[in-house]
Amino acid sequence: MTSPASPASPQRRVLIVSPNFPPINAPDMQRARLALPFLREHGWEPVVLAVTPESSGTGVLEPLLEQTYPADIQIVRVAGIPPARTRWLGIGSLWWRCGAALREAGDALLAREKFDLVFFTTTQFDAFTLGPRWLRRFGMPYVLDYQDPWINRYYERTNTRPPGGWLKFNLTQWFARRREPTAVRQAAAIVSVSESYTRDLATNYPGLDAARITQLPFGASAADFAVAARHQPASPLVNFDDGFFHHVYAGRAGPDMAFALTALFRAFQRFRSTDPVRAGRMRFHFIGTDYAPPPRARQWVAPLAVAAGVGDCVHEHPARVPYFDALHYLIRADALVVVGSDDASYTASKLFPYILARRPTLLAFHDESAVLEFAAQLGVGTRFAFPDTSDGAALADSIHDRWFAGGGHLQASPLDNRAFAPFTAAHLTSQLAEVFDRAAARRTAP
Repeated sequence: MTSPASPASPQRRVLIVSPNFPPINAPDMQRARLALPFLREHGWEPVVLAVTPESSGTGVLEPLLEQTYPADIQIVRVAGIPPARTRWLGIGSLWWRCGAALREAGDALLAREKFDLVFFTTTQFDAFTLGPRWLRRFGMPYVLDYQDPWINRYYERTNTRPPGGWLKFNLTQWFARRREPTAVRQAAAIVSVSESYTRDLATNYPGLDAARITQLPFGASAADFAVAARHQPASPLVNFDDGFFHHVYAGRAGPDMAFALTALFRAFQRFRSTDPVRAGRMRFHFIGTDYAPPPRARQWVAPLAVAAGVGDCVHEHPARVPYFDALHYLIRADALVVVGSDDASYTASKLFPYILARRPTLLAFHDESAVLEFAAQLGVGTRFAFPDTSDGAALADSIHDRWFAGGGHLQASPLDNRAFAPFTAAHLTSQLAEVFDRAAARRTAP
């Protein structure tokens, strides 16, 4: 493990490229945000390169997030083309609007100031193309963070319509197939949230040294929950004092989760037919299920509930909500639901906040997902695994028997803090710093 730097030790500098960054609330900024409070103690001084809030287009701004990392960290924000100017053309991509501004700002920073490493942590994968550019121009080693696959074969394999439609998806994948090979092969190191992504990279690039890839999930911060405990949403979506038993899910949904969601609703429909009194007290809330801002946010969950005959008990708020609002709902819920994708590679980065909420938790995931492995290590949640989408009835029966009829919804698993320690933001940042140490050693002369 990297030893913490002493106060007199010179700090190496890392440029963190995270286009979406607080006060922007976007899932792909979490790795950077959670690492900032701990990097200095491992000898790394961070500087963040991001876009201005007006340039992002995510639709959710949350100034409270800016209180979760040291106030003296340098954040360089650049203005790209605002989304309102290009949306009428059907162009919403942050990179297409802001990529040139990020490139120019990075060029200027690296030419003017001393850095030892660049870390790209974003799902705006075209930003990864700046790595080879800066390696060539400045001899600057870089690390890539795979929070999702850049070349994504899921939609073709399952014949599922991708978000935004096939034309947009095929265009982005055409660029991905031409840009990823150079970015990956020249990277000093790669971190990945999923073992599946790691395997795919090793398969796609046989010459890639496996030692340069590190599987590193997102961590969890107890400090976030201390903030959330004092926070009250401005316009609460759930009344937890109305006498009902509230299940809560906060996070994205989509067609890849339809199998697990349908099994959940069919299990509840069966429970309602056999025990209408207890079932009549239950309500389900799915919050922030679509990435698009209002009014374009789409319902993914409610139609499945209606089809299963339980639509009257299921409420979906598809628009994203502030992060601390989401934590508020997790903490206050009677029980939590975490449903997974039918894609085995899917790893829910939100798992650890669910665990820290310490509520009875239902987890339904593909049996190869790392989520179930993490949960089993910690001994938390009522876990349901499915190998494929061929037998929804079996999954529904299991959820009915163990969660609803069997009382799993009333059983909160005790959290072993010692077992959870390796999954905290502090510990995972120490591992990230080790990756930085190795990557920086690969620096070449410009």
